[in-house]
Amino acid sequence: MHLVFEQECVIELARVKKTAQRAGQMLFVAAGSQMRCGVGQFAGLLSEAIERLEPGRCKCLTLTRSEGTVFEIWRHMGSARHVIVNFPIVAWKRVIFRPLLVSALARVRGRRVVLIQHEWASLHPLRRITYIPALLLAHTIVMFSPLVRRELAEDKMVGFTVKKCRLAPLPPNIECPVETADSKLRQRLATERDSGRLVIGQFGSIYPGKCPDGLLEICAILKERGRRPLVVHIGSFIRGHDDIEKEFFSRVAELGLSDDVIVSGYVESNQEIFGLFSQIDVFCYKLPEGVTARRASILACVQSGRPVVIAAPAMSDEFEHHPRFKELIDCGAVMLVAERAENSAYADAIISALERPPPVRTAFDFNGWWVDLADSVRQL
Repeated sequence: MHLVFEQECVIELARVKKTAQRAGQMLFVAAGSQMRCGVGQFAGLLSEAIERLEPGRCKCLTLTRSEGTVFEIWRHMGSARHVIVNFPIVAWKRVIFRPLLVSALARVRGRRVVLIQHEWASLHPLRRITYIPALLLAHTIVMFSPLVRRELAEDKMVGFTVKKCRLAPLPPNIECPVETADSKLRQRLATERDSGRLVIGQFGSIYPGKCPDGLLEICAILKERGRRPLVVHIGSFIRGHDDIEKEFFSRVAELGLSDDVIVSGYVESNQEIFGLFSQIDVFCYKLPEGVTARRASILACVQSGRPVVIAAPAMSDEFEHHPRFKELIDCGAVMLVAERAENSAYADAIISALERPPPVRTAFDFNGWWVDLADSVRQL
């Protein structure tokens, strides 16, 4: 019996591999296992998700300063029919021509180039210029937000490439673990909450696009109302934005919030991240462009079970391609504040989120989110 079962398993595995080969092997261009970058981590998770569905379909080409020579690129491309490149990956700032070379060689060898472009108008103009060749070389451009797609369409230089765009549903980069880890910061937050403080959180890198000053001003309003707020940024400042950290703490001092703001810095493990999430009362994001379907950090916060107060989307169809994200909004796990609302409206929403009963929703199916994306990409 066991022998027959083993033989059937071998036959089935061979069948799956043949199916993957017929569909075309996918070469994912990566940035190394030590990459502290959401987009870099995303690339690895996507290849793993597709590989789980179709074993043998994916392989990886790592590009760093010491890896990814022209010979290695040419050799890895041998059996691939699709080449998948993600932008922006922080590690590629100093080797930007390498992923562009991959796309060019893929074209020469008749491979299909799939560019996954996470951002556009929010990128520094110089970075956008370096990505223009990737847009031109790609057969298909995958984006996660109708707003970002519109930003590309409105670009005077490369707006015509929007005809290559396909929308896909973005999953979260990190999964809530079974057990969380303790830390000195978690203990401090627990003590602050026990003393009656209102802990307001943000997760992810700190940069102007997340309007960190707006959250400080919301904190000041709540403080004036006697709510004793404590803002906690779980993340670190993005390097490359001139003086952002200095300007941030200068604004903290101006508002008299020196004892009311904490920046964790980089947090290593998911266990520690969700340990900190457990001591947050509510998450709040005042995003200038409104919430978009590309905000994976929001999906990480939602998994904590804490309410997320956020600016409403600028486009009415922002989540039409992403039913799982839309469901989070419909059930109230993500609370929308009207576009261009005053800071006082966010303060009101935070209080409202704390006073209402928690929303009723199904368990967060982390793997299901990734299967949705893997299905979208492997069918390109």
